[in-house]
Amino acid sequence: MIRIMEGIKESSPAEKYFVLDTDNTTYAFRTLPTGQLEHLYYGRKIKIADTTPDVLSEKHAFPPGNTCSYDDEHGEYTLDDMRLEMSANGKSDMRDPLLEIIHADGSTTSDFIFEGAQLLSSKEDGDGLPGAYYTGDAGKDIGLKITLRDNQYGLKLELYYYVFEKCNVIVRKSRLINESTDTVTVGRLLSAQLDLDRSDLVFTTFRGAWGREMQRDDCIVGTGRHIAESYYGVSSNRCNPFIMLHPAQTTEKQGECYAYNLIYSGNHYEAVEANAFGKVRFVGGINPRGFAWKLGPNETFDSPEAVLTYSANGYNAMSRNMHSFVNEHIVRGEWKGKDRPVLLNSWEAAYFDINESKLVKLAKAAKDVGAELFVMDDGWFGERNDDRRSLGDWDVNKKKLPGGLKGIADKINGLGLHFGIWVEPEMVNKDSRLYNEHPDWAMKIPDKPHSEGRWQMLLDLCNPEVTDFIIDKMSEVFSSANIDYVKWDMNRPITDYYSQYLPADRQGEVAHRYYLGLYRCMKTLTERFPNILFEGCASGGNRFDLGILSYFPQIWASDDTDAVSRAYIQTGYSYGYPQSTYTAHVSASPNHQTLRRTPLDTRFNVAVFGNFGYELNLCDLSKEDLAKVKAQIELYKKWRHILQWGDFYRGRSFNDSPAAAGSSPYGISASAGMSADTAGNLCEWTICSKDKRQAVSMLMQKLTVPNSMTHVLYPDGLDEEKIYRFYNRELKVDIREFGDLVNMMAPVHLKNDSMLMDIAAHFVKLDGETENFTASGSTLMYGGAHLHQSYGGTGFNSDVRHFQDFGSRLYFMEAT
Repeated sequence: MIRIMEGIKESSPAEKYFVLDTDNTTYAFRTLPTGQLEHLYYGRKIKIADTTPDVLSEKHAFPPGNTCSYDDEHGEYTLDDMRLEMSANGKSDMRDPLLEIIHADGSTTSDFIFEGAQLLSSKEDGDGLPGAYYTGDAGKDIGLKITLRDNQYGLKLELYYYVFEKCNVIVRKSRLINESTDTVTVGRLLSAQLDLDRSDLVFTTFRGAWGREMQRDDCIVGTGRHIAESYYGVSSNRCNPFIMLHPAQTTEKQGECYAYNLIYSGNHYEAVEANAFGKVRFVGGINPRGFAWKLGPNETFDSPEAVLTYSANGYNAMSRNMHSFVNEHIVRGEWKGKDRPVLLNSWEAAYFDINESKLVKLAKAAKDVGAELFVMDDGWFGERNDDRRSLGDWDVNKKKLPGGLKGIADKINGLGLHFGIWVEPEMVNKDSRLYNEHPDWAMKIPDKPHSEGRWQMLLDLCNPEVTDFIIDKMSEVFSSANIDYVKWDMNRPITDYYSQYLPADRQGEVAHRYYLGLYRCMKTLTERFPNILFEGCASGGNRFDLGILSYFPQIWASDDTDAVSRAYIQTGYSYGYPQSTYTAHVSASPNHQTLRRTPLDTRFNVAVFGNFGYELNLCDLSKEDLAKVKAQIELYKKWRHILQWGDFYRGRSFNDSPAAAGSSPYGISASAGMSADTAGNLCEWTICSKDKRQAVSMLMQKLTVPNSMTHVLYPDGLDEEKIYRFYNRELKVDIREFGDLVNMMAPVHLKNDSMLMDIAAHFVKLDGETENFTASGSTLMYGGAHLHQSYGGTGFNSDVRHFQDFGSRLYFMEAT
C-alpha cells in the first residue's frame, strides 16, 4: 500500500509524506523545507498516524560546526547531516552521491528539488533494460513516481518506487530527462540510495573468483567508505551485486537484515559510507568507473532497477523474501515454476573430443539410469577441437556430426531423451571465418595491442549489425533441430573497452551499451523460442545476476563441481537467489577442478539442492555405481518439486566462526574443544514444502573429528504442531571403506586394495544406520533430531553411522 500525506503541519502546508507498506515492512520519506527528500524510516511494519508522521523526522536548530547550509533561509541544518532519498554533488552533501553530472558550462553541481508525486497503477519498463514485472488488481496503486527538477540547468530526475507487498520488496530506479538545449555528461546515475541513522552495521558481500564463487565476506562499517564493485564487464565472480546490511548480532533466525540486489549484468557498484555524524549511506547501481554517458536535449537515461528488502527475523526470512520475489517477479516464460529435467552434460565426460557415436553411447547410458535431457557441450561446430579457434563459426562440424544437429538430435530423441546444446554467441576467436570477414566487429582498439582471455575476443554488441547477426545465426541454429535446452556461455571478462561503431567521445558508454545489445539478443531469442530451457553461464558464476535471470530461468553456478566447494558456493547463492535458479551436477571423483575425492552420496546430496544433473562419463562407471546413480535419480524425482520450489533454510554452515578456520586441522579452534557439531565443520540445509507437510534436510561434515560421535540435526520451516515421520535412506556400507580393519571380522585375510578385497566387497555389504521415528515439528526444530552415533574408532555395527571426511546424509520428514 502506498500513501501520500500532505499539509499536516500548519507551518508547512506544502510538506508531503510518503509511506510505502508491504506485508511486513514500512518505507517512509518526506519533503524538506528546502525541497530535498528526507528519508524517515525503513524497517519492520509500523503504523504511521496521519497526524504525527513528523515524529520520524530529524530536529535541527543549528547545523554542526564546519559545515555548509543549503541556503540562507534554512541555516538550521546541513544536507551533510540529513538522511536523504537522493543526493548529488554540491549544495553541502559531501557523501557518495546518487547522481553526478558535468554540465555544458563545466560545472558539476546539481540541485534537484521536489516538483511532484504521482501514484502508478502500472509499471514502466526501462529503455532496453530488464526489470521486475507485476500482475496486480486493475487500478491498484503499485508504484510511486517522484519528480525532482534542477531549475538551474533544465534537468528532470524521476525516482520510481514499486511495492511488491507479499514479497516484502521495494524496487527502485532513477530516470534522468534532459529538458535543456545543452548536452550533458552523466558520470553516474545510480539506482538506489538508502540513508540510515545507525552505525552498528556489518556490510556483507559475496566475493570470490573462478571456481570459488559467492564466498561470504563480512566487513564492519567503520568511518569511511566500503565498496563492493565489478569492473570486469560482467556482474562477476569477484563480487556479486547482492549485498546485505545488518547488525553484527543478526543470525539466520534472529535480528535485522537489509538486503539489496541489482537487475543488471554489467559493471556494478555498491558502497556503504559512515560519516562523522553517525549516519550510514548505501548506494548501488551501474559502476561509475569508466562510465560517461552523453545525454542530449530531450533524451532520457534510465538506471537499472534495484531490489530492496528488509527482515526483522534474520537472514533466512530475508532470503525467503528474495527467493519469492525472484521466482514470482523476475523469472518468466514457460519455465517459470516448472520442474526442471535431470540432465547429463557431456563436458567433463569428453571435453572437445566428441563425435556422434561417442555422444549416442553416452546418451544411452544416461537414459538407462533415468536422465531426461542430454546436453552436447562445446566442440560441435567449425574446427572447434580446442578453445583457440572457431568461436563465431556456428556451422556444424560434419566430421564429428555427419547428420548435423538434426541427425544427432533425432538419435537422442529416439532414445527417449530431450536434446540440448552449448553456445557462446558473444565471442569470436581470431582463428575463425567470422573474424576474418568482420574484424571490425570485435571489441578492440584499432591498431593497438589487445588483451585476450581464453584466446577469444568479445563481439561488439554496441553495433546493431552484430546483434542482428547473433539473433539471426542463433535462430538458424535453434530451429535446425529439435533443441529443448541451450547453455549460453561467456568465458572472459571485458578488458579493452572500445567500440569501433561508436565515436571517440562516446567510448564511456561502451560497457552499458554492450548490455543493451545483449538484452536485445536475449529478449528476442527467448520470445522467438519460448519452449527452449535456456541456462546462463559465464565460466560458471561470472555473470550470475537478476538481469540474466530475467531471460534465462537458471544459471550454472560454478565450473567447480567439487561437493565441498559447492557447499560453500551454494550456501552463498542461497542468501539472495532461490535454489531453482542455480544448477548443480554430480561429477567424477577425484574432481576435475580440485582433485579432491568425495563420496558419490555426498556429491548427490549437495547437487540435489540446486537444479540437478550429472557431468561425468557414465560409460566408465562400474555396474555398482550405475545402480547407485539410478537409485539417486529415482529418489530425486520423488522429491524434485519440493527440492526445486520449497522454502530454503540454512542452518549451520562451513562459514560459521570464520576467524577460527585454520586453527586446527578441522577448521575449528582447538581451545574451544572439538566436537562433531563444532561451528565451521558442518553444513546444514533444509527445504520445506509450501504447505509444511514435507521436508528434506542435508547434514554434511568437512572433516571427521576423532572420538566425537554425536551429531544433532536441526531442521527448519516445519509446522510446530504437526507430527512428522523422520527417516533416512536405506544405506549399505562398502567394506573397503574400513581398509585392513576388515580383517577384524573377515574369516580370511584381505589385503587392502587387493583383488580379493574387491571380490569380497562385491558380495559383502554392511548395513548402515536407520533413522525412523515420529516427532512434532517443534521437537525437531528446537530440540533437534539426535542421530545415531558416528564411527569413532571403537566399533561398528548397524547402529553406527559411517560418516567419514566429507560425509553427508539426507533426512526426510513427512507429516503423518
